[in-house]
Amino acid sequence: MKRQGGATVVTTGTDVEDVGELGATADEERPDGMDEPATDEPARSEAGRSEPGKRGAAESETATDEPASGAGPRRLRFVAGVLIVALLAAGGGLFVMGRQLRDTPATSNAALTDSEATTRVAGDVTNALGKVFSYSPSATAVTKESAKQLLAGKALQQYAALFGQVEKQAADQKLTLTTHVVRAGVTRLTHDSAHLLVFLDQVYERQGKAASTAAAQLSVTAQLRDGRWTIVEITSR
Repeated sequence: MKRQGGATVVTTGTDVEDVGELGATADEERPDGMDEPATDEPARSEAGRSEPGKRGAAESETATDEPASGAGPRRLRFVAGVLIVALLAAGGGLFVMGRQLRDTPATSNAALTDSEATTRVAGDVTNALGKVFSYSPSATAVTKESAKQLLAGKALQQYAALFGQVEKQAADQKLTLTTHVVRAGVTRLTHDSAHLLVFLDQVYERQGKAASTAAAQLSVTAQLRDGRWTIVEITSR
């Protein structure tokens, strides 16, 4: 029993329990809309704060993606430019190398490419050497005349200076010399000049004595004159 105002209110245990139950029921049946203002405002404010952040992050990602997407074509153009420059440089290098190969002494040496011209110069030089280095006691004048036709320049001057002594010995000793070219190799050949390495055997015969043979090796330079190869220099090796 409680006093309220000026009256006395009598309550029982049952009434107290009912009041408690009513309070619980009232709490349970309270509309959700009445509780949301107190509890949902912070959530909405947090959502409002987070959404701009997300949008900012998305925008920044988009902003960073755009340069990345543009970097691909630029990189491809750069690589393509480098390849073009490399190809041009390689092409220029190959052109220079090809020009050098065409201009090298090896490719300008017809002895390596023109077998017909090589055979001709070897034949002319072989024939000339056989004539100018072969004589007999009674035919030295023939040899001298052949030398004037087949030799020129320094070779003719050297031969003329030495053949005077050879001519006298041939007459006094009854000496006969026969020269056979064993091999004539053309080492260099152009359209009007040739260099040869010649191997030859020379047979000496003196009247009343056995013949003797000697080998010789000559370095010969020849020039094409009036359609014929003429020896212009002879060096013994």
